[in-house]
Amino acid sequence: MTEKTAVTPKTHTPPPAKFSHGVRKGNILQVAGQVGFLPAEDGEPPTPAGPTLREQTLQTLANVKSVLEEGGAGWDDVMMIRVYLTDTAHFAEMNDIYNAYFEEQNLTAPPAARTTVYVGLPAGLLIEIDALAVLD
Repeated sequence: MTEKTAVTPKTHTPPPAKFSHGVRKGNILQVAGQVGFLPAEDGEPPTPAGPTLREQTLQTLANVKSVLEEGGAGWDDVMMIRVYLTDTAHFAEMNDIYNAYFEEQNLTAPPAARTTVYVGLPAGLLIEIDALAVLD
């Protein structure tokens, strides 16, 4: 039986509850929902990248990427991305940011994706993204 391993990049603060930023078991890596917090600083609370959807989306994607890399994966290993927005008015802007970001990643094939509206994020946070990767 393959061991399950927690994945936490050094740039991330420890989770506030009993969960991991990512979990790898065999060739499967699940990245937990990431938000747009800047890299962790000792003794400082998590800080959003900025108030705009663009700032938070780009930082959230960077945070997902750092969990992927810590777990031995990259964007080309991602099978599914789930995006959670707090406002339906952000769909078009998020799609533009998302498309431009992944255009720069030179993927062999884009992952499946889904976007939904979720209003349960902490105050000031506009987006959360999780990902499922399968490694060779």
